Amino acid sequence: MELDIRGGVRAAPVPGTTPEERQALRFAPDPRERDADPEFVARSARENEEDGLDSALVVQSSSWPDPWLVASWALAATSRLRVAVAHRAGTTAPTVAARSLATLDRLSGGRAAAHVIVGSSDADVARDGDTLGKTDRYRRAGEYLEVFRRYLTERQDFDHEGEFYTVRGARAGLLPRPRAELLSFGGSSPQGVALAGRFADVYAVPPLPLTATRQHIARAHAAAAEAGRTLRIWRHVTVVTAPTDAAAEERVRRIREDAVRLTSGPDTARWLEAVQLDRDRERGRADSRHQLSAYVARSLAGAFVGSPDTVAARIGWLRAAGVGIVQLDMPLETDQDRELRRALVARLRSAYLPSPNRRAAHARRGW
Repeated sequence: MELDIRGGVRAAPVPGTTPEERQALRFAPDPRERDADPEFVARSARENEEDGLDSALVVQSSSWPDPWLVASWALAATSRLRVAVAHRAGTTAPTVAARSLATLDRLSGGRAAAHVIVGSSDADVARDGDTLGKTDRYRRAGEYLEVFRRYLTERQDFDHEGEFYTVRGARAGLLPRPRAELLSFGGSSPQGVALAGRFADVYAVPPLPLTATRQHIARAHAAAAEAGRTLRIWRHVTVVTAPTDAAAEERVRRIREDAVRLTSGPDTARWLEAVQLDRDRERGRADSRHQLSAYVARSLAGAFVGSPDTVAARIGWLRAAGVGIVQLDMPLETDQDRELRRALVARLRSAYLPSPNRRAAHARRGW
């Protein structure tokens, strides 16, 4: 059974002055400031491709570089890698976003997709002028996705009159390359699952324990079946690996200690402004004395820790549960980091794509 392996492309390196600091700070909350480094974007996109990954995600936040533009730079630097662009519904008109996706897809030879999100933090979406509460954002997202998909599929002019959007005589002058998977959606709430079932090709299941993951996948498939559709399942996996299981456990301990130390002291305010901590504050986790250490602990708590063989076996459990896309989130600051990622990818390829013919067929598949 095939397995898509996904990485990520950041607009700039993880903060830190040494590889060891950057390895640790990958598991700390992201500061609101983030540069746009063209050489880093191109290099990391090429490394994803060279290491055998199929696709990469470009993430989004109100203060970070524009993900469409970062994705375009990554796609221009590669020839095979596919790129999913995180896009928050409501920041632009759905026809405008659909046109951006279609343009990027055509310019890249059919290698672009959109990962639509609603925004988990009220504070962060408000920075872009969106003052709707989360329930209303989900309701708006349903209408947004309806117009978005119509614009990408209909060949005739269409009108739309809704609660949030009014469109007159809309028609795309260019469409994405035809394929099965163009749009992904996340959201663990019942509203999120329902929207994925109605509109998405790929559903991003939250990082839950294995039994809960199976249950969540079943709900997503049921929602899609109710709409007469099917979904492929994507799961983000935090990975800390080393040549041996014991070395990986020791690496986790060091990373945890370093991340807490580096986010403490006179520069703490920079880390406390992070968007991920906006969510904590909105959920009542507002004790600043422990916010940073608690965030680091949560980042590592669900990590897949061990040698490449051990991590590959755990990912195999996800595959057996129905996950078709695995996103590897792991430190990539040294040559050894990349060697470990390549070793993990090789083990996953051996398990799920044993023959060259199947690998070629996989390359022709869409998302």
